[in-house]
Amino acid sequence: MDQGKIVAILTGAISILLAIAYLIIVQILDFRGEMIPAPVSQLPLAILGVIKI
Repeated sequence: MDQGKIVAILTGAISILLAIAYLIIVQILDFRGEMIPAPVSQLPLAILGVIKI
């Protein structure tokens, strides 16, 4: 095999490994449950003033 073919195979293998790692990370983060926003009472007053305007 020439060098270009080896680089292409290596690049493809790295790309597949990164895709699998990404899917595993997404599954782990999704497994933690629903993301619930912070209660409004916990927000600083400056942010609340901006929202009310």
